[in-house]
Amino acid sequence: MPMLDAFIPEGALDPDAEKKLLSRLTDLLLEHEGADPSNEAVRSIAWVFVHRPQVYVAGSEADAPRYRFICSVPEGQYDDSRREAVTAAMTAALAEAEGGAFPNPEARVWVFTNEIPDGRWGALGQVVRLPDIVGFVAGDRGREDAKRRLAERRRAEAAAVLEAAREPAVA
Repeated sequence: MPMLDAFIPEGALDPDAEKKLLSRLTDLLLEHEGADPSNEAVRSIAWVFVHRPQVYVAGSEADAPRYRFICSVPEGQYDDSRREAVTAAMTAALAEAEGGAFPNPEARVWVFTNEIPDGRWGALGQVVRLPDIVGFVAGDRGREDAKRRLAERRRAEAAAVLEAAREPAVA
C-alpha cells in the first residue's frame, strides 16, 4: 500500500509525459514493495498525491525544475537494497519524462523512502496493519508472510540494539 507525494512544479513536464511518469512511478513503487503492479486490487490502494511547489535555491527561483518524491510504505516493505533501487528507478523515470529539456536531472531529484511503523496506518476509519493490507492483496498466505516479515525485522533490530549495547562507550 504505497502512498507517494510527488512534488512537481507547475509546467515542468509536458502533461502527457507527466501522466506517463505518475503511472510509471506507481508501478515502480509497487514492484519495489514486492507487489504485482498489474493486480487491480494492489493498484486500487496505491495513491499518488501531486503537489505543485514553487522552488527556490539559495533564495532565488530555481533555474530548472526540482522534484521531490516522498514514498510511504508500511513497515516491513523496504530494506536498504529496495530503497536504493526505488530511488534510482524513480530518478531515471523522471529524467526520461523530462526528455533532456533540462541538464543534470539526477542532481534535481530527491527521493525519500519512509516506512510507516506498523499500527500507524489509518484507513476505513480504523488502524490498518501490514498483515491486513497484505491479506487484502494476497489472501491468508500473504497475511502470514507479512506477520513473519515483521517478526524477522523486529528480531534483527533487537539484535542490533543488543550488539550496540555491548560495545564499549567511546569517550
